[in-house]
Amino acid sequence: METGDRSGIETTPSAMARTTNDSSMRQKYAAVLPIHDEFWMTRETYANRLRSLGSSVGIAVAAFVVGNVVVLGVGLGLEAIGVPIFSRPTRTIFLSTVLLQGVAFGGVALGYLHLRGIGWEFIRVRVPTSRDLAVTAVGAVTLLLLLVVASALLSYLGIESAQNQVVELGEENPLVFLLLVPLSFLLVGPGEELLFRGLIQGRLGESYSTWGAIVLASGLFAAVHVFSLSGDGKFVYIGIVFGLALVLGATYEYTGNLTVPALIHGAYNAVQFAVAYLTATGAV
Repeated sequence: METGDRSGIETTPSAMARTTNDSSMRQKYAAVLPIHDEFWMTRETYANRLRSLGSSVGIAVAAFVVGNVVVLGVGLGLEAIGVPIFSRPTRTIFLSTVLLQGVAFGGVALGYLHLRGIGWEFIRVRVPTSRDLAVTAVGAVTLLLLLVVASALLSYLGIESAQNQVVELGEENPLVFLLLVPLSFLLVGPGEELLFRGLIQGRLGESYSTWGAIVLASGLFAAVHVFSLSGDGKFVYIGIVFGLALVLGATYEYTGNLTVPALIHGAYNAVQFAVAYLTATGAV
């Protein structure tokens, strides 16, 4: 899709050219084959869906590639002028969070909207209402309860889950956990939700049903986490993230406000990092 119109009809020059070609093919074969309009509608629908899915995968990959290149480049640049980065966990986390979730995710999302001629209104965001805040509270509690239940179930079944590499850094230096509490609200939640819910889920929603878009966007969101994992049980971890992402996607569609999943995401991460900091420092 080339605009924020969710009607499923493309109006760009390339889309109009495809429509013209399809019309010509209809006329060419109508006299010899009993081809009905339903066939062509189905063909165009699946073609649109494939293009939508392909562009969504491309957006996700581009965001991570750009982000990691920027983090590496800036980090090496600072190291070259005598500022230690990669040997300092807190600096590494701060730099990667700012440049990846903040600059890269936000930059790729806004860049895509600009290049495709799609207005900012495509991203449904506004100041939260009292109803939005209520949904946010329920959503955050729901995510945390789902995490507790999933962790208890895995422990009972003796199934091991992978661990995010951030946890390893935090165990070495608990200040990493403390730093990530505010960053979860300021950059991680907003940046990841802008990319995966605002842009990718919105893009998929132009060609798929609402729940189809939620499921596919959640799958992409979960899949990209594999690059930040260590240890066995990566598929288990990804499965948990996928379930949590479904809640985030559903709250975005329910409220029509990206602020809601961004706050839920931020609160979910912040609570975990706060608990991890208290545990690592022996406070609990």
